[in-house]
Amino acid sequence: MNPDDYILQIPDHDPQETREWMESIEAVVDHHGTGRGLYLLAAAARRARQLGVEIPHLTGTPYINTIPPQEEPDFPGDEDVERLIRRAIRWNAAAMVVNANQEAHGIGGHLSSFASSAAMYDVGLNHFFRGHTPEQPGDHIYVQGHAAPGLYARAYLEGRLDDEQLDNFRFETNGNGLSSYPHPRLMPDFWEYPTVSMGLGPINSIYHARFLRYLHNRGLDDTSNSRVWTFLGDGETDEPETLGAITLAAREKLDNLTWVINCNLQRLDGPVRGNGKIIQELEAIFRGAGWNVIKVIWGANWDPLLAKDDEGVLVTKMNSSVDGEYQRYKAEDGAFVREHFFGPDPRLGALVEDMSDDEIWALRRGGHDYQKLYAAFKRATETTGRPTVILAKTIKGWTLGPDVEGRNATHQIKELTNKQMNDLRTRLSLEHLVPELGPEDEPRYIRFPEGSREQTYLMDRRRQLGGPVPRRLVRERLPMNLPDDQVFDEVMAGSGNVQASTTMAFTRLLRSLSRDEQFGEHVVPIVPDEARTFGMDSLFRELKIYAHEGQKYEPVDAKLLLSYVEGQDGQILEEGITEAGSLASWIAAGTSYAHTGVPMVPFYIFYSMFGLQRVGDLVWAAGDSRARGFLLAATAGRTTLEGEGLQHQDGHSLVLASTFPSLEAYDPAFAYEMGTIIRHGLDRMYGKGDDISYYLTLYNENYEQPRKPEGINDGIIAGMYRFAEAPSETRYRTTILFSGTAQKAAREAQQTLHDRYGVGAELWSVTSYKKLREEALEVERWNRLHPGQDRRSPLVSRLLSLTRGPIVAVTDYMHAVPDQISRWAPRRFITLGTDGYGRSDTREALRRFFETDGASVTVAALSGLVESGEMEAALVDEAIRTFDLDPDAPAPWTRDA
Repeated sequence: MNPDDYILQIPDHDPQETREWMESIEAVVDHHGTGRGLYLLAAAARRARQLGVEIPHLTGTPYINTIPPQEEPDFPGDEDVERLIRRAIRWNAAAMVVNANQEAHGIGGHLSSFASSAAMYDVGLNHFFRGHTPEQPGDHIYVQGHAAPGLYARAYLEGRLDDEQLDNFRFETNGNGLSSYPHPRLMPDFWEYPTVSMGLGPINSIYHARFLRYLHNRGLDDTSNSRVWTFLGDGETDEPETLGAITLAAREKLDNLTWVINCNLQRLDGPVRGNGKIIQELEAIFRGAGWNVIKVIWGANWDPLLAKDDEGVLVTKMNSSVDGEYQRYKAEDGAFVREHFFGPDPRLGALVEDMSDDEIWALRRGGHDYQKLYAAFKRATETTGRPTVILAKTIKGWTLGPDVEGRNATHQIKELTNKQMNDLRTRLSLEHLVPELGPEDEPRYIRFPEGSREQTYLMDRRRQLGGPVPRRLVRERLPMNLPDDQVFDEVMAGSGNVQASTTMAFTRLLRSLSRDEQFGEHVVPIVPDEARTFGMDSLFRELKIYAHEGQKYEPVDAKLLLSYVEGQDGQILEEGITEAGSLASWIAAGTSYAHTGVPMVPFYIFYSMFGLQRVGDLVWAAGDSRARGFLLAATAGRTTLEGEGLQHQDGHSLVLASTFPSLEAYDPAFAYEMGTIIRHGLDRMYGKGDDISYYLTLYNENYEQPRKPEGINDGIIAGMYRFAEAPSETRYRTTILFSGTAQKAAREAQQTLHDRYGVGAELWSVTSYKKLREEALEVERWNRLHPGQDRRSPLVSRLLSLTRGPIVAVTDYMHAVPDQISRWAPRRFITLGTDGYGRSDTREALRRFFETDGASVTVAALSGLVESGEMEAALVDEAIRTFDLDPDAPAPWTRDA
């Protein structure tokens, strides 16, 4: 059954009229062909929609340009000047990559991606992309990562970069180089958005556009004139992150978002869709998702041929040819195209009989036609109510010569010979600007003289649009004051005799932060459909859930105190079941301080197991973006989340967190530790301006939260502090380190060791093994590089030297977490962790299974005393029997059942 046949379930009240319509369609097709039939039906459908008849839009249209020639606006620029500027940029981009590879063969760089997309960036930069000023946030441009050389080349023409920097493309370590791709972490005054991790630029751009609306609807900033432009390749659409969130853009009616997909038909290894048509495929996907689709397939010199195509044979040929054939045509010559594209049908051949082979070869693809691109960009900016995608057909490696253009290996070509560079010089008509290269010459860069027509035009265009792009400009357009210390009083006071989880304590702190008059409006709570799990439903009515159209219905729980309340000015971003989307929202909020000048503080709370392991690439991009904010991993730990099992229990996120250079990772055991870390993080990120972010674990296990002791702030932040002295007057001494909910096992072991075995255990809370390790590495490096000076001692070594006995570190995470500091421990260091897959059971059973319960900590401490020669082994054997431990059981991480 055809999917559209559902409409025929409606009774036909006038069969005779229906037959007459059918006969008319048949007559048109019989006499004028299917093309004419399609045209009449499309015209009828358009008119029907104008009359209020709801007819679904087609998901596919013919393989021609969306905007007909008669609807194209006049081009407002100076075509000759822009053409010369564009050619100079092409030359500089190629010369930069070629020079780098001559300096160090294999250093890399991409010639072909920008070569295929140069006209797109040129049209945008000359006529559309608005810069950042103190008065306006401007536009936000996500540059296709492999096109970076082209943006450097233009910045060079604008005087923003010099010869040395271009010569140092991909040579960064000496301090005056250019990064391989858009990396704000490495070039914080130039790049804004890291995009080269495939698929991350597209998904981030969607949530960025939505966040601009969020700011606007909450009354925090006027972003009505800001647009997000995203450039990506057709091969990149294979990535799930690229297309996974496009329905959100349509659902939110993000007409401030435009994607430009460079459809050069090639991936790294070959065709994107050799047996199909990627443009048609993408059109169907985006139309189906509710986007406005503009296809830019053919250049202006195709227009006369299409106008002469009375029978529709040219369009039929365009529709039936697959991408593998189109790629082959551009790897051959005009005679080949005449024979294989136009030749098989005499009617097609007649269309080009007056054209030479060179003229046929010069038939241009739309993505290289500035007039067609300008029309598409302008139409995109005028579209309301939905996002726009421009599908621009190009040739990978265009203008780089027959050895490069359209070849399967094009992406891997990093070097051109001087002969090929001379050919490029001729092809770009740059003989008057570039001297011919001899065999040993190095290509040099074009720069227009100060005051020349080209230089004046180039600078004027950007001046009129608000300044250079890309440029990362950090400015504060909406001041933010840090919250009053009283906001933290509740979490510092503890819970008394009431048991509470650190997740619950965080939710209460989040409410207090949001209520602070000076700070509250800057708070952005983000949650992926787990708010009720984390106890955040209490915030729904007070803060409201952001909905761009408000709440059009009365929720089923409207009469309840914890009802589901949405609002156009809502503060909570409830993202649904999407960790990637939530992280993209967090990045948008966490970079707002730079991209809009409106500092926002995102608190993204999520199911810890579905955090870093699912979105690690996005977290890395967040660090590159210099994002600031808090990642809160709730339901943390491998044994704390009882009953959930293998795919829900997290024992490794702190290991993953240790791999991110700008991420401060903490595992707080108590509410006051969590509050202290957040207060310190706010001061570092938004007081001192450090471009870092914070990862904190939060637990759903309830226990009495102690009051914060005096004098431990520095220890909490540095990574460890003494939580409890060892009981006095004991024969033996040991030291127990704990983090997170392992505090319970540590405290139980302290009591048992004292009562049963006469061992005094000193307890230390380790809030961050990552901080301790990084500080120790710094000290170790200093000692290595200063051999003649007094040696320094790492903090962890200095603190543990104050203790006695074997050291036992217990965690609800893998052994690798405390092992980060083991080599700096002054004595025997024993780790207890939760390596292996999770299990469904009670907390008590799980901790016994992973050998991290109080009994296991006790035995580990006694064993350490045996190894140090202070205690007899028989005592450990007795303890193992007493606590019913199985010494011959397989290690937990080896058990599959």
